[in-house]
Amino acid sequence: MSFYSYKNGSSAHCPCSVTANEVLCGLSEKVCVQVQRVYDSCLYQEQLDDQRVTLLSYGLVPGSGCADGAENAQTQPVMPITFESCRSTTTEGVIRNLSVERLCDRPCFARVRGQIEIPLDILFTDAACREYIGRGTVSVDRDVLLSVPDESIVPYTIEAMASAVCVSGTYIGNNVFSLTVCLTVVLKVLAKVEILIPSYGFCEVPPCEEFADSVCDEFFSLPLFPQAYCDDERIRARNVPCTCGSYPSTTGLGCAANGAAHAAAGTSYAPGTTSYSSCGCGR
Repeated sequence: MSFYSYKNGSSAHCPCSVTANEVLCGLSEKVCVQVQRVYDSCLYQEQLDDQRVTLLSYGLVPGSGCADGAENAQTQPVMPITFESCRSTTTEGVIRNLSVERLCDRPCFARVRGQIEIPLDILFTDAACREYIGRGTVSVDRDVLLSVPDESIVPYTIEAMASAVCVSGTYIGNNVFSLTVCLTVVLKVLAKVEILIPSYGFCEVPPCEEFADSVCDEFFSLPLFPQAYCDDERIRARNVPCTCGSYPSTTGLGCAANGAAHAAAGTSYAPGTTSYSSCGCGR
C-alpha cells in the first residue's frame, strides 16, 4: 500500500492533511534537518519563435520503419525530414557566464546575469518512415534582480529549473531545426543549510501493495453498517441531498425549511435561525 491508501488512512504517522485544531497535536520533538533552503526565486515564461537549434547528435529509434515493416541498414536520414516533436530532457538548466553584482542602493539584492541552456530531445522522421531522436540545446539570456544572503562559510548557489516544449518546427538543413518553443525558467538562490523544525516523529513506511485486480477491495472498504442520513459532516462532504425524518429537504442538507413541520415533529425551530436541533443541518 502507499501513504495514501485507504488501508492506511488511520495511521497517525503518515503524511496527511490536518485541521487547525490538529496542528499542535502530536508534536513530539524539535529536529535538525539538512535541506536546500530557497532564499529567493523568480519565474520567467516566454515563447521563442524561429529558434534555431542545431543537432549535436542523433540516432535511429529502434524498431522504426515503414508500415510494411521494411528496415534499412542506412543510419543517415533520407530527405525530406519531417519534424514531429521536442521537449526538454531534464528540469535542470545549465547556467553559463554567471555574474552576480550586489547593489549598493538595494541591500540584500543583486543583479544576476547569465545564459541558461536547456537540453532538448527532438523527434523527427525521414522519407523512409524511419524515426530519429536528436539532441540539441536552446539558450536564453537572463538579467534579473534577486535577493541574495550575506557571505558565509557555506556559500549560496544560483541554479535554474527549466522546462521547454515545442509547439512546431521545421527542418531547414545542415542539422538545423527552426522551432517555436514554450519555455519556463525558474531562477533560484539556494544554500544547503541545517534548520530546526518541529516534528511529529518518524514516518511509518507501509509495506508495498502488489498490483492486482482485487475486485473485492472496494467492496470491503465500505462501512459495515449504513450511515445516518442526517450526519451533516458526511452530507456536506458528499454534497448530496437527504431527508430528515419524513420531511423532504429543500436545501440539499437534509432539513426542510418549513418551520411548522419541524414544530409538529417536536424539533426546535425559530425564524432566522440557521439549524434544526433534530438533525443539526444548516439551512
